[in-house]
Amino acid sequence: MEILGLSTSPSSGGAYALVLNEHEGSRRLPIIIGTFEAQAIALELEHIRPPRPMTHDLIRNIVQQFNSFVKEVVVNELKEGTFFAKIFIQNEFSEIEVDARPSDAIAVAIRFSAPIYVASKVLDEAGIQSESIQEDVAEAVQPEAFTAEVVEAKTTSQEDILTQLTKNLEAAILAEDYEKAARIRDEINKIKG
Repeated sequence: MEILGLSTSPSSGGAYALVLNEHEGSRRLPIIIGTFEAQAIALELEHIRPPRPMTHDLIRNIVQQFNSFVKEVVVNELKEGTFFAKIFIQNEFSEIEVDARPSDAIAVAIRFSAPIYVASKVLDEAGIQSESIQEDVAEAVQPEAFTAEVVEAKTTSQEDILTQLTKNLEAAILAEDYEKAARIRDEINKIKG
């Protein structure tokens, strides 16, 4: 997966949608994250170095001090509308996996240029079909919490995400897949705040 961008709206109550895009596909995965995590991701994407290490920079520094690196990050589960992730850390002797929130796992992954994966079952359940892989991303977000330099990150409109989720909800209802419809409904409610 690739980071497509961060999205917000004034009605989101300070939450952001981190939008992941399939590297060789047309599905997107929106994950609701907090302001701090959105800022940590945006800072790294824009190559902005704060004067003192932030939490995710500190994690990178600690991992590197043990002659280790982040091999990959996997968003591996979706339970009751909550995403779960694993960070795979490797050194010359072993590999360990660490449970993490997807927002934190991705913030760490980009600091190591590590690949980000999403389990097929998670993407099947929560992914949104994009009409065009080459589709342009909307203008940059201007959230007050970010400094002017951080705000360069590209975004996807929250309205676009809600429109696609609504279409997926209607399709799930027509297919009589009420479990999937309930999950999509819950995701819509989370985005609407």
